[in-house]
Amino acid sequence: MYDKNGKELPISVPEHLRQEFTNFDGNPQSLRLITKLQTHVAYAGIDLTAATLAASLKYPVSAENRRRDKPALKKLGYFHSEVDIVQWIREETGLCEGQRHPLTWIMEACDDIAYSVLDVDDVMKKGIISPDDVFAILASHNDLKDSDVVTRIHRSFDAVHAQKRRAEVARDVKIGYVRAHLIEALITTASASFLDQAAAIMAFTHETPLMEESVLCNVLKGVANQYAFSNSSVLRMEAIGAAAIDGLMSFFWAAISDRSDFNNLASRRRNAKAKFGYSLISPNYVENAVDNCAVTGGEGGVRYRELRLLTDMVSGMTDTFAIKLWREVNEVPDCP
Repeated sequence: MYDKNGKELPISVPEHLRQEFTNFDGNPQSLRLITKLQTHVAYAGIDLTAATLAASLKYPVSAENRRRDKPALKKLGYFHSEVDIVQWIREETGLCEGQRHPLTWIMEACDDIAYSVLDVDDVMKKGIISPDDVFAILASHNDLKDSDVVTRIHRSFDAVHAQKRRAEVARDVKIGYVRAHLIEALITTASASFLDQAAAIMAFTHETPLMEESVLCNVLKGVANQYAFSNSSVLRMEAIGAAAIDGLMSFFWAAISDRSDFNNLASRRRNAKAKFGYSLISPNYVENAVDNCAVTGGEGGVRYRELRLLTDMVSGMTDTFAIKLWREVNEVPDCP
């Protein structure tokens, strides 16, 4: 039995690289996906420009350079496996470690808007709360009750009521109105915030996310926390998903690590279940781990590439696919 942080593994990775695996983060995995894991004849991912990639780098620091006291630097933005890509991005754009591309602030705001609105939209569509409930929550908030967005939603609802539509049809129309008015209001807030902070953003001195002080955005996140993330059906699926991820991690780790030649990731698997698991791993993920190891061959070595391959495979699954595969894997007995 090994220490949960991997410190007792016979062959481990250095401490600063180990941090990349202790808590999964989708931001550096996204950079890896669009630059290396997506198949391309020239190993260029989806072949984006340096400026586009720089704008997508939400947290422009490595794991060892994180700053918990700085919102834009609190998480790692890229893995050691992509350090060559990040160096190229910075050579092309002139940005340095810790400097955000100005457009990254807008991308971050878009993320906040999408998550805050679509989580609420989802609970309305599932019938957990109604669009009238959402309106009531907004209209009862002291800082929002007299806002334009509340006024517009109210007028739209009055128009729906005047049409005397069937209740279920009226509900769907109201959901559409709520979603549209919320997105419009939040985009307006983000635009105004960006223009107000433009000088500091361009000077790389700005630190606060554009939507940080948006009352509407924060209220919507509160609605999602109360009605979506605390709902029993959601928590049930979360529990099933956690068990699926745990099982699949163990299954694919055995498939990756149980091979005849430790130094050759592509060498023969040592039992039938490992062979089956290895056959399920996406070929482009395997190719990257086996053939393109110049960057990671020094510090991290084979162990780093094993862990990166495992992360690539499991993080690349949709929720539905992961649960379906987990159930299928559970039907395969362990080999003697």
